[in-house]
Amino acid sequence: MKKFLNEFKEFAVKGNMIDLAVGMIVGAAFTSLVKAFVDDLVMPILSIFTGKLDFSNMFIPLAGQTTKVYAEAVEQGAVFAYGAFITALISFVINALVVFLLVKEVNKLRKPKEEAPAPATTKICPYCKSEIPIDATRCPHCTSKLQGFIEAVTEEAKA
Repeated sequence: MKKFLNEFKEFAVKGNMIDLAVGMIVGAAFTSLVKAFVDDLVMPILSIFTGKLDFSNMFIPLAGQTTKVYAEAVEQGAVFAYGAFITALISFVINALVVFLLVKEVNKLRKPKEEAPAPATTKICPYCKSEIPIDATRCPHCTSKLQGFIEAVTEEAKA
């Protein structure tokens, strides 16, 4: 039992649990912010373009209710609230979009700046096609002399 408690203490102190707690708190705050954004800003604007359609009052009564108001229908019995699902779906899409954009920007910040490529330290032997040091004058694999080849390649590179 003592070993288990020590392992748990090590896990908690290592930062995993603290990171998780911070993530949960920020996630909860972000969720309430997005919910308010969807309910108070997006849905009213969307209802303008859909002919003043109110998603919150879109439901199918399952207990024989005759009211057209969702809150009253819920008090009278069960309802199939597909309008609330549409609102939740829009909220999810906005959440996913915001998280995608946030992760994309964080990845841009994390990406290391590309450095210039290091100068070549090897070359390919024109005879045996083996990789050899760049300043070699004879191939260690096929023992071909490379001096004339180096001068030709250097002249070709200058042109």
